[in-house]
Amino acid sequence: MNDRAVSVLEQYDFEVIRTQKSRNAFLCETNKGWMILKEYRGPVFRLELLDKLLKTAAQNGCERVEQLVPNKEGELFCVDQEQSRCIVKTWPGGRECSLKDGQECRQAMTLLARLHKAMCAASLAGEYGLHAQSLLEDYEKRNRELKKVRRFLREKGQKTTFEIYLQQNFDVFLEEALRVTEEVRAYGDVLGSRECDENGTFCHGDFQHHNLMCADRISVINFEKYALDSQMRDLYLFLRKLLEKTNWSVPIARGLLDVYGKEKKLTAVDMLQLYYRFAYPEKFWKIVNFYYNSGKAWIPGKNLEKLQKLLDLRSVQKDFLEQTFSL
Repeated sequence: MNDRAVSVLEQYDFEVIRTQKSRNAFLCETNKGWMILKEYRGPVFRLELLDKLLKTAAQNGCERVEQLVPNKEGELFCVDQEQSRCIVKTWPGGRECSLKDGQECRQAMTLLARLHKAMCAASLAGEYGLHAQSLLEDYEKRNRELKKVRRFLREKGQKTTFEIYLQQNFDVFLEEALRVTEEVRAYGDVLGSRECDENGTFCHGDFQHHNLMCADRISVINFEKYALDSQMRDLYLFLRKLLEKTNWSVPIARGLLDVYGKEKKLTAVDMLQLYYRFAYPEKFWKIVNFYYNSGKAWIPGKNLEKLQKLLDLRSVQKDFLEQTFSL
């Protein structure tokens, strides 16, 4: 364990038995259970709100969530030797949830539904003056980014194989993005942010298998990307990660939606949210965004592979939408 970690852990009211290095963090076995030490780069107010949100979730019956551990002074973070903020959280142990294990995926859906019921906190949203960003605002921002990259490609001189292929197929995906955005716009407040603001519906923000730990039961970690947003954002992300590995299986999607719905009913608006999240070409936007914001002297070959795979799966994804959602 390095000196930075030692200087931070000394500020906590527990005895460290042993440590092990993890991904950008330290796992610590202590006399009060396992903890994890990691750097925190967000604003302090989000950390304060996160602490209240996690406690609210636990108090509302969803105990399988991490908790922030205050230091001896009662503060939620410490400053290390390099003046970086560090936080300590409880650690459930175990391994990541396997997307190949149907039982674990169903357990994850049940846990997600319970988490969503426990993370409705209008008072917290009001206390911190938070307002949700609507799906329309999100898609309009992405569309502006896509148009910017398209202009860049058109004006660029010598192009790589990937850039030529990207430019050849750009309009197909951009037109799809614009069409979905206009359909979302037509629904107005139905798919807006007002309901999130009124009900204080928070979502995990990054609910995927990497943040689900399986020991004797599944627990949720890494809430740092939490947001006041439609909770379908979480459900969509988990399903998309899974469906990308199962060739967009309709039976798997329907089965997991049923599991979620048994714990927390999916409304017509929820299904609309899910439909338009799946309908928008997010994967294409991610490929474009990664390309534009990375060094262009050398473009990874995987970029071209991902784009080709995306084109190959267009008809499969279209069938998935038509068979899964009857709108």
